[in-house]
Amino acid sequence: MYKNEEKEPIQAEEPKEEKENQSDEASNLIRELGILSTGTDFKSDIQYINIIGSVEGHTVLPAENKTTKYEHLIPQLIAVEENPKIKGMLTILNTVGGDVEAGLALAELISTLSKPTVSLVLGGGHSIGIPLAVASNYSFIAKTATMTLHPIRTTGLVITAEPTFEYLKKTQERIVNFIVENSTAEKEKIEKLMNCTENMSNDVGTILFGHEAVSIGLINEVGGLNAALKKLKTMIQEQETQEK
Repeated sequence: MYKNEEKEPIQAEEPKEEKENQSDEASNLIRELGILSTGTDFKSDIQYINIIGSVEGHTVLPAENKTTKYEHLIPQLIAVEENPKIKGMLTILNTVGGDVEAGLALAELISTLSKPTVSLVLGGGHSIGIPLAVASNYSFIAKTATMTLHPIRTTGLVITAEPTFEYLKKTQERIVNFIVENSTAEKEKIEKLMNCTENMSNDVGTILFGHEAVSIGLINEVGGLNAALKKLKTMIQEQETQEK
């Protein structure tokens, strides 16, 4: 006598081409944007953006440099504003700085988002990384992280004429004014730290550690990932309550 064997339902396999396309897409996301998934296997109403290495602008940096390409981040920032499923954004920074125009462009986009934004500085948020850090509605910095305030730099051919120095001065003012408008730091304090000649042995400027950045009003709070996410979720809930 034979027993009836129950057979498991046969699941259709994904087409080979579809699997290859998904694999290629995942590889591109990791290589270009540092994103581990497209969001299909990780459900969240928070957009996560990382800014690492040097902020690359209009000039392509050498291949050995770790960079964040600003043209890759702009569509993501627009998506935060346009996508109704996204309710807030967390920006992770560990950057040495980079292109001033590109950095300010990203900072302006972040600061003008209508949805709650929080930033977290890990390792370092130097140079143009400072406007990027303060652009969010609320900012955190890790205990061991540092931030470097210094005057703007320029490379390549410099025409030693008055208009050149006037342009550099105005560019510096753009950065300082943005920092002051998006933090509680005082303009006089920022300019003094930027032009300090006593803090760094081979440079002009000031290195601020986590608690020092908070004490001058540059960053809101010392904290890590858990604190940043908790704050962002609270801000999202508050906004939803106000809109009801």
